[in-house]
Amino acid sequence: MPPEPLILGFDTSAAHCAAALVSGGKVLTHVREDMARGQAERLMPLLEEVLADQGATWGDLSAIGVGIGPGNFTGIRISVAAARGLALSLGIPAVGVSALEAQAHGLPGVVVSSLDARREMLYLQVLGDGGGTGPELCSVERLPEVPTGAAPLCVGHMADEIAARCAGTVTAPTVEPAEAIALIAETRRNGAARPAPLYIRPADAAPPRDAGPVILP
Repeated sequence: MPPEPLILGFDTSAAHCAAALVSGGKVLTHVREDMARGQAERLMPLLEEVLADQGATWGDLSAIGVGIGPGNFTGIRISVAAARGLALSLGIPAVGVSALEAQAHGLPGVVVSSLDARREMLYLQVLGDGGGTGPELCSVERLPEVPTGAAPLCVGHMADEIAARCAGTVTAPTVEPAEAIALIAETRRNGAARPAPLYIRPADAAPPRDAGPVILP
């Protein structure tokens, strides 16, 4: 086993089931399976496979990182519930990481990270040097304020249009979501609060066909 703490990160907030193991700031293994449905059934077997790939067991873990959204409501609840349950049973911290922050991980300076919120809207966050904004729901016509003279890097949904409006440069993520989640969790595992879903927008009026796991307060 690696001499450094072993961190497991995973995410089901989008149309995928993804997991990664990191140690000492290095990605040891990563798996991503694209799927629109079935994350609840696939997540735990996938995590077992990722651990087995490195000859590790649950007891070898020092912390868990989990994607908290924004994204698919049921997918977020699946991962967050799993992370809380695992953290409780293993006696280790679980760290929640937003999809917007994970997408911007490793990019220098000011970063404008955006995801598709549908209905011609964006989930968007400004991160990096000199502070930033919290994640919010907005349109490309009404972006949050970007630090003056920042020349931000724009990553994610509609990055071209966002860059044109804030004198930025379009770029791509440097790592996969689960890798970023695990790497960020590695640096924040001490004193981390329990992860909670990051929904930003309310759920649609129509309930999902499959009830998601209950998230306790």
